[in-house]
Amino acid sequence: MHGDFHTHKGFATPEGTRRLAVRQAGLAPDFYSEAQGLSLSSLGIGTYLGDHDDGTDRRYADAVKRAVSLGINHIDTAINYRFQRSERSIGLALEELLHAKQVKRDEVFVATKAGFLPFDGAPPRSAVQYLETEIIDKGLARPEEIVSGCHCIAPSYLDAMLKQSLHNLRLDTIDLFYLHNPEQQLAEVERPLFLDRIRAAFRFLEGQVQAGTIRFYGTATWNGYRVAPEDPGHLSLREMAALARDVGGESHHFRFIQAPYNLAMPELYRVPTQESPHGRFPLLHEAVELGVSVVCSASIYQSRLAGGLPQTVSDFLPGLETDAQRALQFVRSAPGVVTALCGMSRVGHVEENCGVARVKRAVAGKIQEMCGH
Repeated sequence: MHGDFHTHKGFATPEGTRRLAVRQAGLAPDFYSEAQGLSLSSLGIGTYLGDHDDGTDRRYADAVKRAVSLGINHIDTAINYRFQRSERSIGLALEELLHAKQVKRDEVFVATKAGFLPFDGAPPRSAVQYLETEIIDKGLARPEEIVSGCHCIAPSYLDAMLKQSLHNLRLDTIDLFYLHNPEQQLAEVERPLFLDRIRAAFRFLEGQVQAGTIRFYGTATWNGYRVAPEDPGHLSLREMAALARDVGGESHHFRFIQAPYNLAMPELYRVPTQESPHGRFPLLHEAVELGVSVVCSASIYQSRLAGGLPQTVSDFLPGLETDAQRALQFVRSAPGVVTALCGMSRVGHVEENCGVARVKRAVAGKIQEMCGH
């Protein structure tokens, strides 16, 4: 833990997020999505990439502040991003925004993740030694609960990560807490044990909702929801929701998932990877059926889609100035997508990307055509 400071009470509420949405002038009327009763910006700020230094910390904090001032109220991070520095940058930004009364706590939605080893500020000299001294010796996890030398979803481990994330973010309550790439576990454990681990993690997270430290939980994935059921790393959203019902009843709080979706990776909308009693469907279709909100990562594919897009993309998505904006427009316009996340470590990135906020989302038919339907 790093020195003590005040933590901010509260969490995103329907009234607060709507208040922020109404306060924004000049934005398209459909810039905000309704998700689990909240009004969430269809463009969200991500904090994954960047150096682990003070300059990058400050740039991220300034980017978050600028994003919120332009109407973005969905902020995404993970405890392992930049060795906990991204969470701390967001905590600083929120501190400055709330102190200056530029925003209220109930107007912003903060999501983080746990699963991977976070380290602390910088890479350790020895990852193995860190694992032994900081995780195993402290009783946060048993050796057999850690896969690939870097990933754990044991309740005791999640408890420690949640406490640290609350501290880093300077919050009493985190709006959304994801299990980070849970399919990583399937690289080493059989599926029945994997499902037992997910059930135990969900039981812990339901308890944290009751305790008031989180509001919702979910799974943030890379391949899991995009690959076919026959793939060893496949995740079934219907199965995940059933596990949540087992531990939390029909009013469970497994209500969000995160997965990559972009012009180069259209599987969530296009490919039927999810089995249901009525056949196979794409993930976005199943999520609507199950009452789960979908947040999309890698919207510009870590800048690979920020330039050089073919003219046909401009033709399909008019009214935008840059390829980054067009890539974001494609993602946030897909039916069922709540927010398109984009890593933004500089104020200039925020201001460019927020150009999409002044343009209505594309109609579903355009997205179908672009996806080859």
